Amino acid sequence: MNQKTSKDPVEDARRHVCERVDELASILVEASHSIHSNPELNFEEHHAHELLTGILESQGLRVERGACGLSTAFRSDVGEEGPIIAVLCEYDALPVIGHACGHNIIATAGIGAGLAAAAVARDLGGRIRILGTPAEEGGGGKVIMAERGAFEDVAAAMMVHPADADLENITSLAIQQCEVTYEGHAAHAAAAPEQGRNALDAMVLGYMNVAALRQHISPAERIHGIFLESGDKANIVPRRAKANWYVRSPSSAGLRDLKARLSACLEAGATAAGCSMEMTWIPNGYAEVVDNRVLLDRYAANSEELGRPIFATTEKQVVGSTDMGNISYLVPGIHPMIKTAPTGTAIHTEDFARFAVSEEADRAVLDGAKAMALTVVDCWTDATVLQAANEEFAAF
Repeated sequence: MNQKTSKDPVEDARRHVCERVDELASILVEASHSIHSNPELNFEEHHAHELLTGILESQGLRVERGACGLSTAFRSDVGEEGPIIAVLCEYDALPVIGHACGHNIIATAGIGAGLAAAAVARDLGGRIRILGTPAEEGGGGKVIMAERGAFEDVAAAMMVHPADADLENITSLAIQQCEVTYEGHAAHAAAAPEQGRNALDAMVLGYMNVAALRQHISPAERIHGIFLESGDKANIVPRRAKANWYVRSPSSAGLRDLKARLSACLEAGATAAGCSMEMTWIPNGYAEVVDNRVLLDRYAANSEELGRPIFATTEKQVVGSTDMGNISYLVPGIHPMIKTAPTGTAIHTEDFARFAVSEEADRAVLDGAKAMALTVVDCWTDATVLQAANEEFAAF
């Protein structure tokens, strides 16, 4: 640790982690832009994996590449004793619109926070775990990594996520996807339509049932779907049709109920069209995020100290779903949002992707890294933080 000291070792550590992020600034920003320029879908993030693990190794850290049996995951641990704080990196992109969720910023802010905390870990008696978590956009990378031991003995976990405002958290929804396949009977659509059973009709009727259902669900719940297959030729009664659905609810319990209602709507469409239906729920659904208030207050205070005050989600909301929700059920965790784009710029849009390499986004990489590193220092130097965080976690 830097020995340019005051008489307060905690203040020395806080100053040092911020200085360390500043030292790494050009590396982190360049990496953010490189990931943004090379968008990769879930479980295919080979460029990002190579780049991020290379940065960690170049700074003297040992890295497990392909951690937890996932070729694009990684893990790096620093420190011999004390509480383990996990800092999480995401780096997958979206189809067509690339890094419209700003995961290039999540990745590099996490790397910066991890390297800064690593510089003081041994002196402060703590341990840092930097986790590269692929496939947040539907693949459930964190869920798989948790099942394979990545979060064992972790005392707290954190990450930051880009948005159009600095917010305490994401207004998160539990989510699960399903694929639905309809089977009918092909026939000539002009010569003998009465001999057919139209799988596309079954799918359309189910879709219309869901449209009616939307009037009678909670305003916070969401159901949305697309057609994947709808037939082969217009003069053939479609024998097979296929759809993909997302179901979201503010709680896992609400999600269970909504899944059953969706299933009833889609089954009714199949019955009406005289077709069969097979519904497959895709594994690794996401729970809602339960942010730990104790940790979140520390992060907010640190962010404000950096000149970046945090707004409560009663003032503004960004709604979405993330596999960080599953982790928040395993260990105390936080998922604050950091401003990278002009107010009103929604995530998962081409505009948001464009702003993910703006000067504001570059500042967010560094500020997010510092705020998280300072929060890690708080966890290591103030025993009441983790004690209170664990009490809160045990109570929810």
